[in-house]
Amino acid sequence: MLKLSDIRLTHQFGAEGLLQYAASMLGISEAAVKSLQIQKMSIDARRKPDVRFVYTLLVSIDDEQGVLSRKIPNVALYSPSKRYEFPVFEGPMTDTPPIIVGTGPAGLFAALCLAESGVKCIILERGQPVEKRTGDVDRFWRGGGLDTSSNVQFGEGGAGTFSDGKLTTGKNDGRIGFVLERLVSFGAPEEILYQAKPHIGTDKLRIVVRSIRDRLIALGCDIRFGHRLADIEVSGGALRGVTVDNDGSLYSLSADKLLLAPGNSARDTFEMLSMHRVILTPKDFSIGVRIEHLQKDIDFAQYKKAADTRGVRFPASDYKLVSHLGDNRSVYTFCVCPGGQVVAAASEMGGVVTNGMSLFAHDSENCNGALLVNVTPDDFGHGPLDGIGFQRSIERAAFVAGGSDYSAPAQLVGDFLSRRASNGHGKITPSYLPGVRFCNLWDVLPEFVCDALSAAFSDFQKRIDGFACPDAVLTAVETRSSSPVRILREDFETVGIRGIFPCGEGAGYAGGIMSAAVDGIKCAEAIMNRLSLR
Repeated sequence: MLKLSDIRLTHQFGAEGLLQYAASMLGISEAAVKSLQIQKMSIDARRKPDVRFVYTLLVSIDDEQGVLSRKIPNVALYSPSKRYEFPVFEGPMTDTPPIIVGTGPAGLFAALCLAESGVKCIILERGQPVEKRTGDVDRFWRGGGLDTSSNVQFGEGGAGTFSDGKLTTGKNDGRIGFVLERLVSFGAPEEILYQAKPHIGTDKLRIVVRSIRDRLIALGCDIRFGHRLADIEVSGGALRGVTVDNDGSLYSLSADKLLLAPGNSARDTFEMLSMHRVILTPKDFSIGVRIEHLQKDIDFAQYKKAADTRGVRFPASDYKLVSHLGDNRSVYTFCVCPGGQVVAAASEMGGVVTNGMSLFAHDSENCNGALLVNVTPDDFGHGPLDGIGFQRSIERAAFVAGGSDYSAPAQLVGDFLSRRASNGHGKITPSYLPGVRFCNLWDVLPEFVCDALSAAFSDFQKRIDGFACPDAVLTAVETRSSSPVRILREDFETVGIRGIFPCGEGAGYAGGIMSAAVDGIKCAEAIMNRLSLR
């Protein structure tokens, strides 16, 4: 198979157009091409208005050596990397199956790998199946009550189910390809296999989550929704059992292998672990706001007039910005949702939390992204749970500033930079539901956060024209971008207690859907190793 790299085209082509281009590039007929596959597709907008689609293609032909002998630029022999395979369990099973807590990407992929290798698990999820969860979330957004166990943070699929479904990660791991392929097998769009910035979208991600659940049930897993890990039993330095809360009714399970993937909002779980002297450490995290622009303005800033002049439909654009301000303080954008909306993501009574979400089509009017400032234990305290207290205090301040009805406090960028309260929106209509209450965010956020955000705007404006648009909307607060706690582990097991395998974003070892899924697989491998040694 041949690899054709750095193919720069002014239009996005389907299979027929790429076949024609590849055959011409190789100097052969289209009929001589046995197969063609897109390995990677990205957009290069660095030389505006000359914006290009950039492809890497894999092409199979009979006369590979004949083509290679002509030394065509950007054509080479393709050597596929070894595919990841999860180890197979040789059995037999013990009387105490592994227990998995949490059905976010870490928990789901750990359960999937174990179950498909012959290890049936008990899966505990405090929240609800995605169908019911979606109704609970929508009701809250429309002004109904907050369900503290079924919301954007808790429930089947984890917090990522109500997001853009981004699958990017800075990690280089063979398990990444495995995760992408499995997502496609469960209903994700096939293009995530080759897109430079793959995303599923919340609408399609919910379909994928349901399909994984069906597969786990078919393999014999016991999935228990509405069942929260309430306590653990430890004896002789090892896990012996767990206590589970099912709507106020407690019951016990014997357990010697617990994969703990609780998500970064499981504050009661962290408090319970701390009582058992599980070693927790505070870690850096970030707080800030969601910023909203018109999507068409972000597209123009990124593409200029390239799309209009050629009639090309470019995908809704996003951005990734960081400004280093000195004194180890930085401002950066995170989880940008093109064509999306800002969502209410509270999980506790009396607190306002925001997040971003978009559908696969990215076809809403606004683009939103988290605008965050890093915080460290020097800002909030060095106790293991001090970061949680810091988050809560800001979320509660936002709740009061928003009118104490889960409306979110908001301010226009122009007013924020002038430190004056906003009275309403301009050309950008805030998308947050149940609604926003305009105010002065300098009275809501810590001053060092406002100072950092204010200082970063001039830098970001230089890189994206219109980023500091006076009408851009800031909606507060974003506090759950990562966990404020890390559960210390060694060889994927908690330090000092055998049998607990903390993983994913909540445990402090991941930062998104893809990295959480990979970490869950690694912890499942550790459990498999433990089973094999019995």
